[in-house]
Amino acid sequence: MQQLSRNGILVDDTFAEAFGMRATAIIITAPTLRWARQAAITMTGYATSVIGCGCEAAIDVDLPASKTPDGRPGCRVMIFAMGTDELQKQLKSRLGQCVLTSPGSACFAGLDGTASLDLGNSLRYFGDGWQISKKFGGKHYWRVPVMDGEFLCEATTGLTKLAVGGGNLLFLAADNTKALNAAERAVTAIEKVPGAIMPFPGGIVRSGSKVGGKYKGMMASTNDAFAPTLRGVVDTSLTPDINAVLEIVIDGETSDAVAAAMRAGLKAVIDFGPKKGALRISAGNYGGKLGKFHYHLKDLLS
Repeated sequence: MQQLSRNGILVDDTFAEAFGMRATAIIITAPTLRWARQAAITMTGYATSVIGCGCEAAIDVDLPASKTPDGRPGCRVMIFAMGTDELQKQLKSRLGQCVLTSPGSACFAGLDGTASLDLGNSLRYFGDGWQISKKFGGKHYWRVPVMDGEFLCEATTGLTKLAVGGGNLLFLAADNTKALNAAERAVTAIEKVPGAIMPFPGGIVRSGSKVGGKYKGMMASTNDAFAPTLRGVVDTSLTPDINAVLEIVIDGETSDAVAAAMRAGLKAVIDFGPKKGALRISAGNYGGKLGKFHYHLKDLLS
């Protein structure tokens, strides 16, 4: 594989392969940012990969009171799934169990779209007949009585069919500490890109995968080519100086958002340099046969 060099770091001439997805977004507000984030963090728990979780979700951005519909602090949450029905299912259950239950919370549409998904329209029945329908400013809301007052929830939110999931970067380093240093800097940079999320814990995944495996029914299994402990027994992609690899997976509201996030992550790690960070940067793909979105690292270099 050909490689480019930037600031002493090798960048593989390869591409990340990503897939079309369905996505939506909501805005969660609360009396304080702490409680808005608590609802959002709870809602996006166990939402790292559609392989096992049904959806992929994370906080997109925190919002000041001046940027939310009800003038309270909040955050925008994005949720991705492979189909509309699964996305609606995940949205309803997570909203009902994690946002409705959170002290002082309210929920609003976070995405405009030609299609829509139910928010308050599905949760209103919790009001047991005491819920109130309100229309204001051309929008429809539900007021559902709860023990600390009422839960205000917009009736619907938008759906996009232009979302992309699976953009990724691989950071190869001499040891675990340096790999984590690099990945953390990439996460910090990508968090500033609107419309893109990183669904894995803290934005980082250690257990990168390949498609399938030798055991029946496995949709994915360990990416042995990038596993340092298997270097002597598999067709490895690692050189002797690499002893740890960490990955960042990116989902975006649009393909451009994924590209912008990958570009930001690449720049942050390259600027950090190889002494305390990554020696090499690569990306995961399946030969270009499964996902129609290909992000070539050489095209994303600043």
